[in-house]
Amino acid sequence: MTAAAAPDSPAPSTESGGFSESGGSTASAPLATAAGAIPGRAGSGPAPWQGWAAVCAVALGIFCLITSELLPVGLLTPVGADLGVSDGTAGLMVTVPGLVAGFCAPLVTVGAGRLDRRLVLCVLIALTAAANLAAALAPGFAVVLAARLLVGVGVGGFWAIAGGLAARLVPGHHVGRATALVFGGVPTASVLGVPAGTLLGELGGWRTAFAAVGVLGLVTLAALVVLLPPLPPTRRIGFRQLPSLLRENRAVRAGVVVTFLVVTGQFAAYTFVRPVLQDVSGIDAGFVSTLLLGYGVAGVAGNFLAGARDAYRTLLVISAALAVILALIAVLPGAAAGTTLLFAWGLAYGGVSVSVQGWMLKAAPAATEAASSLMVAMFNFAIAAGALLGGLAVDGISAPAAPLGGAALMSVAAVTVWFTAIRRRPDRLG
Repeated sequence: MTAAAAPDSPAPSTESGGFSESGGSTASAPLATAAGAIPGRAGSGPAPWQGWAAVCAVALGIFCLITSELLPVGLLTPVGADLGVSDGTAGLMVTVPGLVAGFCAPLVTVGAGRLDRRLVLCVLIALTAAANLAAALAPGFAVVLAARLLVGVGVGGFWAIAGGLAARLVPGHHVGRATALVFGGVPTASVLGVPAGTLLGELGGWRTAFAAVGVLGLVTLAALVVLLPPLPPTRRIGFRQLPSLLRENRAVRAGVVVTFLVVTGQFAAYTFVRPVLQDVSGIDAGFVSTLLLGYGVAGVAGNFLAGARDAYRTLLVISAALAVILALIAVLPGAAAGTTLLFAWGLAYGGVSVSVQGWMLKAAPAATEAASSLMVAMFNFAIAAGALLGGLAVDGISAPAAPLGGAALMSVAAVTVWFTAIRRRPDRLG
């Protein structure tokens, strides 16, 4: 992600991202404090290089965890063939951790209130590493699913806590850039981790891919132990405050809805991109991993293109573009068309994470920790929902039904952005 995704000095107005007079009424001190006001940083924090090293370790953790969550996307067919399940059933490897992560994001944020954040992050990354290694050795699909459940616990808890740590690791004027670096692990994992895992699976088998991510988790654990300073809690968030933010802040509520629509549409289609490329585009299975690497490169470019732009406008363009792309890739035959559309898909989706995060920062500038927790929960619920809906479409209809369903959800997302953000508050679009 780029620094523009997380402004160094969020506007103090609680209404800056709202769509109505009541849009920011809950962005007050009991929920969270603006990044620059978090105690325990000035004068007592680590040296600058140590702070940035710690930020990089947390970003590596995010990359490892999101790669773990999405790794099966490029391996559904070989895993299903080896363990004797259909592509739709194999899609549960994405649904299960996404669903668990959605629940664990707010649960860990609230439940770990008295624990040192360094200890919590280390435990969660260790749990994820062990789960991936267990999946690599699993004798059957049930064991794989059990391991994927543990991955969900790690993803939801780590992501929700890590998003607010940058303010405690670097000087105040660098908080935005550090936060952007931490959250950069999300799109990078989405667009590079999965293709790299797919390529490794092609070369050495799907178990090798899972084992490699497990080893990456152990490396990340070592980095966290060595580079993170002690991070005692600075405040607690209660369960009642999260629904209060949703209820009273219209901008946050709209951002959560848009997150659900876009991410559900994405993963309804992307979870089954391999069978679509093979069945519709006629692309040989041996080339899929290479094409997904191209998708990843395009996605990184999309992330940087979106980072410096208004979140509302960008999400409108992204959702509208993805609606067209997903509809076309489901019906246009030919390797050339499939390849072109796949790269366009990566370019468009690459900007989603940075734009959604930018939306939430604008919606609740004084309650970013609580707003991010809600976004993380919905993001992961949407991954699960998308994989589940896509699996039902593939098993019940055909492979092209998955991207067609995704296109429909993207269309609804575009309409939602238009009516809740752009049309309602055109003066705030910059």
